[in-house]
Order: sequence, then structure tokens, then C-alpha cells
Amino acid sequence: MRLIAYAGEAKSKYITAINKAKESQYEEAEKLCLEGDSSFSLAHKVHQKLLTRTANGEELDMDLLLIHAEDQLMSTELFRTLSREFIDLYKRI
Repeated sequence: MRLIAYAGEAKSKYITAINKAKESQYEEAEKLCLEGDSSFSLAHKVHQKLLTRTANGEELDMDLLLIHAEDQLMSTELFRTLSREFIDLYKRI
């Protein structure tokens, strides 16, 4: 659940950052991206622990919750990249 919570929080920050850039609030957008990065880092640490457990031969239950968590992390990573691109584009327009 921590992975889902951290990834969701990060994604929300990135989406809000894009909206702030759209309103020409670039400093706020950058601040939100940094906050998103902090949450994303926490999500990534949880993910890394799961990968380490698997690499050490521990069996993990592959249930819908874990699949959802992985999906959240991947989509958040995409929003992380896109938020920077959108902010840059809004600054140019």
C-alpha cells in the first residue's frame, strides 16, 4: 500500500505542476515537481525492497494489489518526465 500511496501522491504533484505551468505559475510548478520527486523517491525505495526480496529468492504473492502498485509506479514515472516537458513548453509559449 505504501508504494501505491507514494506513487499516487507523486503523480498528483506532477499533474498539478503541469496545471500551474499552464497558468504561468512556473515557480509553483517547479516546487510541485520537487515535492513529487520526493514522493517518487519514497515509492522507488519501496519498489527496490520488493525487487531485492525477489532477487534473494523470496516468493511474493502476485495479486491484483501488487500489479496495481507496479502500474501506479510506471505511470508516475511517465508523468514525472512529461511534467518537465510540459513546463518547458509552457515557458516557451
